[in-house]
Amino acid sequence: MKKLGKLLLCFGLVGSLVGCGNGNGEKNSNEKKIVAIIQLVEHTSLNTIKSAFDKQMEELGYKDGDNVEYIFKNAQGDTNTAASIIQDFKSKSPDVVMAIATPVAQAAAILSKDTPIIFAAVSDPIGAKLTSSLEKPDKNITGTSDEIQVELILQRALEINPNLKKLGVLYNKGEANSVTNINKAKAFAKEKGIEIVEATVTSVNEVQTAVSVLNSKCDAVFVPNDNTVASAMNVVGTACAKAKVPLYVGADSMVQDGGFLSVGINYENLGKETANMVDKVLKDEKVENIPVKVFKDNLNIYVNEDVLNKLGITLPQEIKNDKALLMIK
Repeated sequence: MKKLGKLLLCFGLVGSLVGCGNGNGEKNSNEKKIVAIIQLVEHTSLNTIKSAFDKQMEELGYKDGDNVEYIFKNAQGDTNTAASIIQDFKSKSPDVVMAIATPVAQAAAILSKDTPIIFAAVSDPIGAKLTSSLEKPDKNITGTSDEIQVELILQRALEINPNLKKLGVLYNKGEANSVTNINKAKAFAKEKGIEIVEATVTSVNEVQTAVSVLNSKCDAVFVPNDNTVASAMNVVGTACAKAKVPLYVGADSMVQDGGFLSVGINYENLGKETANMVDKVLKDEKVENIPVKVFKDNLNIYVNEDVLNKLGITLPQEIKNDKALLMIK
């Protein structure tokens, strides 16, 4: 009987060790953190954010397989795929979800009741219904916003061509961020007496035809940070340069991929700040205390030098002398 008693005591101790925790199914603070990451699609802007995020997380002391487990998925530009990925994330019970681009951030929002969501590169978080306040996020969702300085970009276009009469705009109506920025472009054009010629696409396969139509009708083309068009920048940039039509774009990476000019932020900085926010969440900071970071200061003028030469454009002295000018080859 004494042996039986000792045996039962041992089982009791083992059971208590297995059952230890907070009693609510929550992870212990010393357990490996799980960070689930979803990216909308492969293109330079989003890839730059992801690379900068990874680097900063490492700088902050997170080592994959050691104190953090990353689950990374790419939606390949498909909203149905994104929804499936988010459901898979739910089964993994991550500590935080990081969503790169507006459509996947919107897909991830269904998890926000139980899981903090940190987005990256959402131009209009309120318009995308991810939060009601930038200063005090109220839906367990916050992140970094790449608000596009549409007016500044188009003002540069007017400085380069004061006789600009027709501006083509190319975008996917299904992307909330693009709609917001195209509305800004329309407001600017109306004020300046510029006619807008609109072309919309729903997939990369439609981009070639759409840009060809705009090039035949317009003095210049504007593309916001639209993920569909950004995925086909090699097509858009080549077509515009061949037609001698300046292509103004919403991101530095789009200039790198063949656009002519942009005014905006550095996406590496945006990726780094997104990592800083994830770090705060993993250290138990409440999302409501982490304001949305809108990148709209310390902007640069990005010009693709090769495209500049192909267009045969001479930059105005005002732009040449601007200390914020960065030439990209």
